[in-house]
Amino acid sequence: MNDIVQIRETLLSFAETTEETPFGPEVAVYKVAGKMFATLVPEEFPVPMNLKCDPDRAVVLRDEHEAITPGYHMNKKHWNTLILDGSIPQPLVLELIEHSYYCVVRGHNKATRERLLKG
Repeated sequence: MNDIVQIRETLLSFAETTEETPFGPEVAVYKVAGKMFATLVPEEFPVPMNLKCDPDRAVVLRDEHEAITPGYHMNKKHWNTLILDGSIPQPLVLELIEHSYYCVVRGHNKATRERLLKG
């Protein structure tokens, strides 16, 4: 999937998601209720995107896809970098964005988690 507009729209489609640039204008950071669940460098080619992932699944994904590597500048146990060069099937990219969002939602306190899951 190389359509950065669609990726950005997907990232922003989840409840209480914001897009910020705390690391500078070249890195878009997506947060849910203040906690990061994705980063995107849209001006780089191919575009890299960091997503949070269940640690066991992260390893499996890296084994199955050359374009999925340990999270660049992130905790490599919990984050993957997807290189959006077209080799990762679009449905998988979209599913991994959603997985990342819900991994972070699960880390919020009970009240926030319940609010987000209702939203």
